[in-house]
Amino acid sequence: MSSGTLAKPIMRGMLAKRLRIHLPIALGLSIFVGAMVKFTVTEPRKRSYAEFYKNYDAMKEFEAMREAGVFQSVGPKGK
Repeated sequence: MSSGTLAKPIMRGMLAKRLRIHLPIALGLSIFVGAMVKFTVTEPRKRSYAEFYKNYDAMKEFEAMREAGVFQSVGPKGK
């Protein structure tokens, strides 16, 4: 077995070289994931909220909760 010396690793400029490769990849992935979240989570949620509030009657909901006795300070109608 020969006991040869190992070559010194090239350390100068290593960070800059790695950043040139990894920074665009990270930027591209973050834009892609952001767009996927927007179109798969945010937009459907906005549509469902808009659909819900299109026919929502807050006073009708309040009256139903009051009749059910949900509120402590507001009794059923007529009492």
